[in-house]
Amino acid sequence: MDHEMFPKYTRELGEKKASLAPQNIEVWRNFSRTIFKDGALDEKTKHIIAIAVAHVTQCPYCIRAHTPQALRKGATEEEIMEAIWVAAEMRAGAAYAHGSLAVDEMNKYREKNEK
Repeated sequence: MDHEMFPKYTRELGEKKASLAPQNIEVWRNFSRTIFKDGALDEKTKHIIAIAVAHVTQCPYCIRAHTPQALRKGATEEEIMEAIWVAAEMRAGAAYAHGSLAVDEMNKYREKNEK
């Protein structure tokens, strides 16, 4: 069976999604174009950030879209990989930081059951 978890993005797939909510997709496209324009951050940096965020949110389509865009804007492979490592550290750090929630719940459970 030739089945992939994430179907390959095709023009037809994109057009179908757009046709199901045409007003929404136009707003989305305008938003995206606006966000990625040069501003306080240049386009290259914004695409590098997008790649890092896409690794944290685990969006394969975003990774595939923003990686070549970052390269076209002058990003190096080393810059992209370093951003991915920053994303990995942030995701791992968040898991550890959220451990405080589990410790808090363990403390509450212990206090409740020691009475």
